[in-house]
Amino acid sequence: MSFLARCITQSGYRLVKEATKVNSVCQAAQTVRLSQSSRCLSTVPDNLLFRQLFDQESYTYTYLLADTERKEAILIDPVVELVKRDVQLIRDLGLKLAFALNTHVHADHVTGTGKLKKELACKSVIAEVSGAEADVKVKDGDTIPFGEHSLKVLSTPGHTSGCLTYVFYHNGKAVAAFTGDALLIRGCGRTDFQQGDSSLLYDMVHGKILSLPESTLLYPAHDYNGQTVTTVGEEKKLNPRLTKSKEEFVKIMETLNLPYPKAIDRALPANMVCGQYEVPEETKT
Repeated sequence: MSFLARCITQSGYRLVKEATKVNSVCQAAQTVRLSQSSRCLSTVPDNLLFRQLFDQESYTYTYLLADTERKEAILIDPVVELVKRDVQLIRDLGLKLAFALNTHVHADHVTGTGKLKKELACKSVIAEVSGAEADVKVKDGDTIPFGEHSLKVLSTPGHTSGCLTYVFYHNGKAVAAFTGDALLIRGCGRTDFQQGDSSLLYDMVHGKILSLPESTLLYPAHDYNGQTVTTVGEEKKLNPRLTKSKEEFVKIMETLNLPYPKAIDRALPANMVCGQYEVPEETKT
């Protein structure tokens, strides 16, 4: 299903979302144009660049944000097999990657942060409580700068003990949040492994993510149905799990009976050491 192109032209602020399909989108970056609808930003700084990238194997979204004047960039949730794509895009745009961030220790893919460090001399970032290796270990309330911009770190455990949500503010208002697996579009991350806790996840999502302004854009780490973005307001009304009571939510999560993650035995050991353990040979060149 093709994504609808959206645009914004207020005061010359322009960012682009290219139409694409989930089954082929991993071959190219999406340029996201954040619109002035109820689903999109009312205002964005003219020096903000935003790209949403996709991996069709793990259904992972990788996000590139940059200050176009200072040329400083950050990358959220890179995938090791697609580091070449990310490096090429960053170089094509004349950017310097300052930080490669993970929202948590992933179980479905190997992070690209270790390889990005070698290619672009950036610093890796992960939650301090995750126990994983990284150059920068963050906690709730920290900020991650890139040029004149920054992301605020929110600790949102429950899917794993080290889950983070990164929030972008403009003029003092939260306008976009990168929620990892804590909150997905019409769903949430599973809680049956990696120190998962359904009750805690419910509290964190409601207390820290769904408490943001209803117009706040929410960008998840994954989507399996061809969607790219949602809002706080939408999820408060339409999320089939998180609109339930806490007791109902916990029961739902206990009875999902999901299969054992097929990549977990490879991904977890690698991601605990910044993606540099048993990385396939084809990704090392």
